[in-house]
Amino acid sequence: MSTFDDRERAEEARYALDQETQFKVMARRNKLLGFWAADLMGLTGSDAEAYAKTVVLSDLEEPGDDDVFRKVRADFDAAGIDRTDARIREQMAELLPVAREQILKDAQ
Repeated sequence: MSTFDDRERAEEARYALDQETQFKVMARRNKLLGFWAADLMGLTGSDAEAYAKTVVLSDLEEPGDDDVFRKVRADFDAAGIDRTDARIREQMAELLPVAREQILKDAQ
């Protein structure tokens, strides 16, 4: 029975690590999205950093990407930035593998 318990604990640990990694990847993707959006809105330096942080925090409102999308969409609308919904979502998708690569590289 000990081998089964050891296997179960290993699976639980692997699942926890996978969840933590996924959280970090999504947070990094959102930060990169925030910098992309900040650049389009003409924000630089500490203003861009602060904006990127608000995009990361917006993801804590509800599960999924909709809260992040709505934040960027609303900010673009307020700033008069002409980007389609599809382009914003496309940018989110493009940044996901970049974020994953950065997180996995940082973990080594």
